[in-house]
Amino acid sequence: MKIIKKTFLFLLMILGIAQFFGPDKNEGDVASVGAFLNETNPPENVKAILKAGCFDCHSNVTRYPWYSRITPVNYWMADHIKHGKKHFNVSNWEGSSVTRKDHKFEELIEMVEDKNMPPKSYTWMHAEAKLANNQIIAVVDWAKQVRFKYSLEPKPE
Repeated sequence: MKIIKKTFLFLLMILGIAQFFGPDKNEGDVASVGAFLNETNPPENVKAILKAGCFDCHSNVTRYPWYSRITPVNYWMADHIKHGKKHFNVSNWEGSSVTRKDHKFEELIEMVEDKNMPPKSYTWMHAEAKLANNQIIAVVDWAKQVRFKYSLEPKPE
């Protein structure tokens, strides 16, 4: 029994010390999403969906809830954000080719229609980000309009 107590106290101590360390936060300038919003011109309802369910992991600006200060949750969140930004980062929209932007919107449509975005691991703690069917339709319709706009733009040969 003493070994279990000592092990528990040791783990508790390690967990306590770990609270003083954490990954870098994703706290960029909120204006970094401006180019994306200006170019893609989402309607207000879609803009609200993007802010509630997309930008935390797919931009350089993350809203951190209280539990993000707890280790190891903060490392798990940092990994989620890093992974999300690697695939689709609206803060780096400016300067991307039309072909790349179109492809990102193609992926966005597929992921939202298949209900893979936002992921369940995000909506567990952010219920407001869970998309209802009418929201899915609104996002997909907007994304298809953006893709149509990109299809009219000249592509480099």
